[in-house]
Amino acid sequence: MRSSSGRNSSGNNGGSRGGNSGGRGGSGGSGGRGNYRGAGNKRDDRQGGSGRPKKPRPEERRYDVGPGATQDGPKSGRGGAARGGAKGGPKRPQGQGQGQGRGGQGGRGRSAPARSREYETRAEERNRDRYAGKKDVKLPKTFPGAEQEGERLQKVLARAGYGSRRSCEELIEQARVEVNGEIVLEQGLRVEPEKDEIRVDGLTVATQSYQFFSLNKPAGVVSTMEDPEGRQCLGDYVQNRETRLFHVGRLDTETEGVILLTNHGELAHRLTHPKYGVKKTYLAAIVGPIPRDLGKQLKDGIQLEDGYARADHFRVVEQTGKNYLVEVTLHEGRKHIVRRMLAEAGFPVEKLVRVSFGPITLGDQKSGWLRRLSNTEVGMLMREVDL
Repeated sequence: MRSSSGRNSSGNNGGSRGGNSGGRGGSGGSGGRGNYRGAGNKRDDRQGGSGRPKKPRPEERRYDVGPGATQDGPKSGRGGAARGGAKGGPKRPQGQGQGQGRGGQGGRGRSAPARSREYETRAEERNRDRYAGKKDVKLPKTFPGAEQEGERLQKVLARAGYGSRRSCEELIEQARVEVNGEIVLEQGLRVEPEKDEIRVDGLTVATQSYQFFSLNKPAGVVSTMEDPEGRQCLGDYVQNRETRLFHVGRLDTETEGVILLTNHGELAHRLTHPKYGVKKTYLAAIVGPIPRDLGKQLKDGIQLEDGYARADHFRVVEQTGKNYLVEVTLHEGRKHIVRRMLAEAGFPVEKLVRVSFGPITLGDQKSGWLRRLSNTEVGMLMREVDL
């Protein structure tokens, strides 16, 4: 009896180690380690019964579900690229399981059918007939002063190149701005640039999109904007300008110096008209000796084939032996006028340079250089011809 009971107990203990109970201390035994991988251990049933979510095994995982999806299919409707993309999920045939659209229950990409052109035409005709007899509705102004015409003065000055709007307001505060002859003492005055005359420090402001340039013309350049013979001309220096410019007056091909380029037609006309008497100053290199009364001869007038020519001013600038550098100022603009006057007086010109045109001087501007005139220079030019 004793030996049989020992065998039975050992058999029960063995069953607790490798039996179907599977626990560390199974219910049928007294504490053996159970094999949970063995069949019938009911491990999955115990996990399900405990209320914890069931974790799918790797071979049971799904790759076609989005946020909020169920096991029946995706809910986000991300399309086949998400279901059969880089993760290697299964690809479905096109048209199946495309998911719901963002705003409704239909398939992805569904939209309302396009309306025909005839329908659009009829709808437009109905709307036109509906509002045909009604008057135009004038909406109220949304900001004060909108019903006024013109532009603010400081905005016009800023566009003309007098600095920022704040700096232009300071010009107005300093009583340096005039509109139609009256000094402006208040901010926000509205003007019409095409009609009103605006001045800063007594100089007229070019309020429109005018351009003014000074070119130090080299010798050998023809004073035309285009040359049919292909020679170098003034137009070669302003090829990249959008606005068409033209030259003010002319210079001989071999004469160097200041020549103005602009698109302001009236200003160009007045600068070259004898009525306004805009003075031009030249430096001429001649060979002497020269008499003391040469300046008096030029001022009194030299008889040329087309009439008398008179200089406004003459002086000797430099003398080196028999070589003289003289300055001649005159307001006439006839062809070769300086060369012809000095040649008639007995002193042919070897080199001629125009150093000033009215208030615009050559200064240190290098030969062949083009520069834009400042606002002050433009105002001085306009004052010279009463603009």
